[in-house]
Amino acid sequence: MKERITITIDNELLKWVDKKIEKKIFANRSHAFEYLVKREMEKTEK
Repeated sequence: MKERITITIDNELLKWVDKKIEKKIFANRSHAFEYLVKREMEKTEK
């Protein structure tokens, strides 16, 4: 199950995410943030 949230993010970071979406690296903003947070979580739990 997924939960809807609201975040505030630096404009430059958001531009970076949007460029990755344009290049088809991420499907959308939600996909980008979920992927990046999960990757960081896995990295720090090792």
